[in-house]
Amino acid sequence: MWVKTVNNKNPAFIDCYGDLGNRFSLEMKSIIPNLDVFYDEPKNEQEIIRRINGRKNIMVYMSFLSSDILNSCSGLKTISYLSTGLQTHGDLKEAKKLGIIFEGVKGYGDRAVAEHTIALALSSIKKIVEMDNSVRSGNWQLIRTEEINGKTFGIIGLGAIGLETAKIASALGANVIGWNRSDQTLDIPIKKVSLNEVLEKSDIISLHLALNQETENFFNKNLLSKTKRGVILINTARAGIVDEKALISELLSGHIGHCALDVFHNEPMPINHPISKMKNVTLTPHSAWLTTQSMDKLLFAGLNLLKIHIEQS
Repeated sequence: MWVKTVNNKNPAFIDCYGDLGNRFSLEMKSIIPNLDVFYDEPKNEQEIIRRINGRKNIMVYMSFLSSDILNSCSGLKTISYLSTGLQTHGDLKEAKKLGIIFEGVKGYGDRAVAEHTIALALSSIKKIVEMDNSVRSGNWQLIRTEEINGKTFGIIGLGAIGLETAKIASALGANVIGWNRSDQTLDIPIKKVSLNEVLEKSDIISLHLALNQETENFFNKNLLSKTKRGVILINTARAGIVDEKALISELLSGHIGHCALDVFHNEPMPINHPISKMKNVTLTPHSAWLTTQSMDKLLFAGLNLLKIHIEQS
């Protein structure tokens, strides 16, 4: 790590903290030599404003850029955001209104998220958490499970992550079927079917839709009730695409046999949240994307995007 004098005319990386900060190397820094880097998490909106105000171009890791922040930062022209689901990271409408380019990076975590999705599927079907808890408690009890080979694995959302997940599931012997919101013809090695067919036939369903106005609460009680009883449902995309109350109801009834979640409506998830108390749920802390390889890809992609923004602004 290095220290440099902050100049509010320079581009800045406003929140390079945690694991990402540890991966930020001199090689990366050399892409934009005059980049000001802040190696701690901003404590509040006023701190974010102080770091941004007066700059044209910034790069952001996790900080939420509200309407108040955007309106308080005179001169801001571009935001290079280290994520794909931008709707959850800032006020996009206000940015557009102010003429600020708000752009994210793609592709950095496709394999990482796909592998995590499959890990959750295997953990669920093999009851790994239940076995681990049983052994730790001294209750040595053999637990019968299933094989993923021969199971129908449904992919909802055939973007890059969905397709990567499909490849791995297929390699494990699953019968992979998929549905996409777009009618675009895709050259893919899986069977593309209707949404109803995915819901009704799949033993495991993995969600890979982007969150926007059309997909918010897309998986409501009506769609969830159409799934095969006992289905395993996996969400490593965005929590907002699933109606949380409907999900809890289907879990309590046993219609959804198991649910594995890496994303939540409120993050961190509140300690006493109903889902956290359920035995037929596996939870991970929005970490599907967080591998050493994806962090490096993310940083290089973000810096190159920021460089383009600097050159064009």
